[in-house]
Amino acid sequence: MRLLVAGGAGFIGSAFTRRRLQATADEVVVVDKLTYAGSLENLIGLDSDPSARDRFGFVKGDIADHQLMHELVGQSDAVVNFAAESHVDRSILDATAFLRTGVLGVHALLEAVREVTDRRRSSAGSAVRFVQVSTDEVYGPVESGVSYEDDQLHPRSPYSAAKAAGELLVRSYRETYGLDLLITRGANTYGPRQHVEKFIPLFITNAIRDMPLPIYGDGQQRRDWLFVDDHADGIGAVLDEGESGEIYNIGADEERVNRQVAEAILNALGKSHSLITTVADRRGHDRRYAMDTNRIARLGWSARMDFETGIAATVEWYRQNETWWRRLRDADWDAYYERQYGWRLAESAKN
Repeated sequence: MRLLVAGGAGFIGSAFTRRRLQATADEVVVVDKLTYAGSLENLIGLDSDPSARDRFGFVKGDIADHQLMHELVGQSDAVVNFAAESHVDRSILDATAFLRTGVLGVHALLEAVREVTDRRRSSAGSAVRFVQVSTDEVYGPVESGVSYEDDQLHPRSPYSAAKAAGELLVRSYRETYGLDLLITRGANTYGPRQHVEKFIPLFITNAIRDMPLPIYGDGQQRRDWLFVDDHADGIGAVLDEGESGEIYNIGADEERVNRQVAEAILNALGKSHSLITTVADRRGHDRRYAMDTNRIARLGWSARMDFETGIAATVEWYRQNETWWRRLRDADWDAYYERQYGWRLAESAKN
């Protein structure tokens, strides 16, 4: 298969790219804009690996660039779209980039898939398969039970609204043009190489530096925690075996509240729980996510990594790769951190 991976220099996209090259004979081209969340360091070694270098390529580009997407999709059998601005906190501060990537970028990819598929079908060729990678956050909070793929969507942040809008575009192109399109909705994902803004790497790197761990509200927000390699393999299963037009939840059944996760990080590092600092909650903070995963289980996939093993491996990776994450915590990142957490930490200290 000739595979185009959009956003493949990001956290989950790079894990998918690595594992795909290891497990298959596919040719993989990554296209990535290389914003703050995407880095060539996440793909380091692939161009020199004898088993992968002749099957791997990289293009720096924006998925909202219609001409470039038409060119790249025209050389591909399938497209997996990871490209997204993915940090909820940033979307609350400024949603513009989330809408550009999550809506306009998805539209550009879909138009390319439609045009290339139409051309191939006219000469008895096969359709381009397209997988849109989405999130469990599109369901909104789940007080009890689980979310099913056919449930209504109730996104409550600009990030999840942009992802839901992208999904609706995908579904409309499926119904209108009969394209070979699928959607995955992944649980909260963690593991090596995740950007330090995200909850788990933020808390790990703060704890290593003996800085406060700013936990929102009472810390009882509950998430299903999915290890990145399991998430990547789940997407691969949908790409290979998924039924066209279907949506697949990808989860691990490893629910933990945020305070438990923070404590697990501190325990792994041998740090005091006193570093946990309660700060003002963020706006529209969903209380709980949980999904039914029976549909993807029928494809033969299930998560392999339990949370205890996964969090220990993740903490150790950040401990061993301090040079990697310190480069991300630069002056621009410091300005973001101060804007997001500075007033909260100051307010917490007063209380």
